[in-house]
Amino acid sequence: MIGLGCDHSGYELMQEVKKHLDKREILYQNFGCYSKDSVDYPDYARQVGHALQEGSCDKGILICGTGIGISIMANKMSGIRAALCSDCFSAEATRLHNDANILVMGGRVIGVGLAMKIVDTFLDTPFSEEERHKRRIYKIEHPET
Repeated sequence: MIGLGCDHSGYELMQEVKKHLDKREILYQNFGCYSKDSVDYPDYARQVGHALQEGSCDKGILICGTGIGISIMANKMSGIRAALCSDCFSAEATRLHNDANILVMGGRVIGVGLAMKIVDTFLDTPFSEEERHKRRIYKIEHPET
């Protein structure tokens, strides 16, 4: 299950993501927003983050205008590794190396065609399971050690 969240600036791109996931028959839970009316992106990052923390969603996709604000918020949550991606190489690398669990995109930054390729790359790339990457993720999740 994929948790989806966006603010008003990411609303249009998120509609395209939902259509794309429907075509691929990938289940998702939409946490909003539900229109282009102005909202606060931290609210939607928090909802998707909680869904991952609780285990009701395996991965997430967040979209705001640039992707920056919503990724900052998501990354403040324990166990969340949100990666802002504007290209397929980054989406692949963050899954392979960082085991990122939330893809973040900027609705005002990338077009629909590229965004769908990034979504596919992120969702279809497994974590490498290499020890060096596991070690680094541990250090991210335990910065005090």
